[in-house]
Amino acid sequence: MAATPERTSRTPVQMAALVVGAVFLLVGVLGFVPESPPATTAWNSPGTTPALLMGLFQVSILHNVVHLLFGIAGVLAARSWRASRIYLVLGGVMYLMLWLFGMLIDRTSPVNFVPVNAADNWLHLLLGLGTIAPGYVLAARRSTGITR
Repeated sequence: MAATPERTSRTPVQMAALVVGAVFLLVGVLGFVPESPPATTAWNSPGTTPALLMGLFQVSILHNVVHLLFGIAGVLAARSWRASRIYLVLGGVMYLMLWLFGMLIDRTSPVNFVPVNAADNWLHLLLGLGTIAPGYVLAARRSTGITR
């Protein structure tokens, strides 16, 4: 009997979207884990929230909710090649815009509604570049989903 080709469940770009989405879901949940002081003390605490994730990244309820929503979007986008590519590229562009926003604002002012600090800013730059790249590189290697 001849071997029948099997369909793989996801292309590389879909796996990337799924992994990014899962990581953001985890980060969103971890942002609610009480620290000293807990992140749940304020909705957004512009520029003044003392709550830190891993002792480094400034967080708030709004920040955590954004991470959860971005994570859910990634998991849902992973269901199709096109949606995965759009998620990674558009998400990367949004994180680059957030990096630029964080670099230009006075982080102690009410304009800092997310809120972000210096560590967040550099992480947003890495996230922006790190999600755009697979959106292009992995999408360029679109496969039929057939393996032998």
